[in-house]
Amino acid sequence: MQDLLISLIPFILYMILKYRKAIYMLQQNSYNVSNRYLKWIFKNPFKSLITYDIFLFPLLLIVLVLKNYYMYVAFLLFAISFYIEFSLIKKEQQKKPFVITSRVKRLFVTLFILFIALLYIIYKTYNFDNILYYYLIITLFGYLSFIVTYIINIINIPAEKFVYFYYLNKAKKKLKNMSNLEIVGITGSYGKTSSKNILNTILSSEYNSYPTPKSFNTPYGLMKSINNGLDKFDNIFIAEMGACKLKDIKILCDLVKPKYGIITTIGVAHLETFKNEDNIVKGKFELIESLPSDGIAILNRDDKKQVNYKIKNNCQVIWIGIENEADVMATDIELSSDGTIFKVKFKDDKSSYTFETKLLGRHNIYNILDGLALGHVLNIPIPKMQAAVKALMPTEHRLELKKYKDMYLIDDAFNSNPTGSKMALEVLNLMPGKKIIVTPGMIELGSSQYELNCKFGEYIADTCDDVILVGKQQTKPIYDGLMLKKYDKKHIYILNDVKEAFILIEKLKGKETFVLLENDLPDLFNEGG
Repeated sequence: MQDLLISLIPFILYMILKYRKAIYMLQQNSYNVSNRYLKWIFKNPFKSLITYDIFLFPLLLIVLVLKNYYMYVAFLLFAISFYIEFSLIKKEQQKKPFVITSRVKRLFVTLFILFIALLYIIYKTYNFDNILYYYLIITLFGYLSFIVTYIINIINIPAEKFVYFYYLNKAKKKLKNMSNLEIVGITGSYGKTSSKNILNTILSSEYNSYPTPKSFNTPYGLMKSINNGLDKFDNIFIAEMGACKLKDIKILCDLVKPKYGIITTIGVAHLETFKNEDNIVKGKFELIESLPSDGIAILNRDDKKQVNYKIKNNCQVIWIGIENEADVMATDIELSSDGTIFKVKFKDDKSSYTFETKLLGRHNIYNILDGLALGHVLNIPIPKMQAAVKALMPTEHRLELKKYKDMYLIDDAFNSNPTGSKMALEVLNLMPGKKIIVTPGMIELGSSQYELNCKFGEYIADTCDDVILVGKQQTKPIYDGLMLKKYDKKHIYILNDVKEAFILIEKLKGKETFVLLENDLPDLFNEGG
C-alpha cells in the first residue's frame, strides 16, 4: 500500500491540473446555469471526454507484466501525464483568467474529500492481487475530471445556497442603511461594461460614483461589489446586469432596486439560452419594469426592439438616438481613426453642444449619449460632461487601439456579436493602411449562428485586405460568406491556434497595418485548444 501511495505523487499533480481545467470551464459556463457546462462537455468531446490520457488505460497493463516494478511503472506513466498536462496549460490562452474564488476553493475541498474517500476504500480492501484494478479506478477518477466536476458542483449546491443567502442578506442590509444612495442599472445584449465605465466617468465629474468592477454582472458579482466595494461616501451605485435567461435581470433588480435603468442595445447574444429573440427583449426590459413609478428609463430610439416593446411600467422614459428624433440626440458626427467629434442636443435646450472623444466607432456614441442623458437628469453642468467625455479611455479588449511593434491592433477580443462585429469592421475601415482581421467567429447564437457568421463574412469581404480565420470547422460560415462576395481565396488563411496568427501577420503586414482582433476565444473553446 505504501508503494502505491508513493506512485500516486505525480498522479495527484496531474489530477490537480486536470481538475483545474474542468473547474475553469465550469466557472466560464456560469457554474452550469441553464446546463451550460454540461452542454459544453457534450459539444466538445475531444476536450472533455476523449483526451490524450485515454492511453493511460492500456499502458497500465504493463503493471501486470512487470508486477514487481509496478510502483516505478505507474510513477513514470503518471509523471508523463503530468508533464503533458502542464505543457498544455502553458500553451493555453485565457481571455478570462481562472479566478480562485471561495466557491472554487469549496469545489476543490469537495474534490479532495472524494479522492481521500476513494483511497480509504482502497486501503480497507487492499489486496496486492488487485493492484491493476486500483490503478484503473484511480486513473478513471483523474480522466473523468469534467464529469466528476459536474457531480461535485451538484454535491455543493446546498452549501452554495447557504453562502448565497448569507451574502444576499448582508448586501440587502447594507443597501437599506444607505437610504440616500441613487442606484442605476445597466443591461443590454452588448456594450454593458463600456456603457457602465463611460457613465461612471461622466457621473464622477460631479458625484461619488461607484460602478461594479470589471464585468461583475451576476448576483454574486453585485453582492461582492456591494459588500466589499460600496462605502458610505458613495452617492451613486452603477450596477451592470447580465443575463442568459428570463428572470435573471429581475433577480438582480430585486437585490439592488434601481431607480434609473439603461438598456444599451438588444441583439441576439445568449440566444441559445434565451431560446428566442422575444425572450431576450423581455429579459432586458425586466430592468425597466422593475423601476419605481418615479424612476427613469433611458432607451435607444434607434433600436427597433426597444421602440416596439410595450413597457409595463409608467416610469419616465428618456430616448437617446442618432438616426431618429430623440430627447438626447447626437448630430454632425465626424468619425476618424483618431476618435469622434459630434454635437448633442437636449430636448429642453435650444443650444447644441460639441463633444469630443478618443473612443472609436458609432456604438460608443450611443454609450456616451446614455451617460449624458442621465448626467443631464442629475444636473451635471455641460462643461463638466464635455471634459469627462474628452477624458474617456477605451474599456480593455473592447475596440482598444494599441501599438504592437510596427503596426496597430484594434483589440475587440472580449467578445463578438452581430452588431458589435459589424461596428468593429466600420472602425477598421476608417483606418489608413492595410487591414487584417483575426477571428474565430461568433458563438452562443443558437440556430442563427451559421447565418449570422455568414453575414459577418460578407462584411469582412468589403473591408479587409487579408483574413485570418481561427478554427476551420468553426469559421466555415465566415468562409462561405467571403465566397458569396467572391473574396480572393489567396487572402484567406485558416489556422487552428490564434497564436500562430501573429507569426503570419509579420509576413502579411504592409507599410502601415491595422489588425482587428475580433473575439479571441479561450483555447478551451477553440479547435486548436
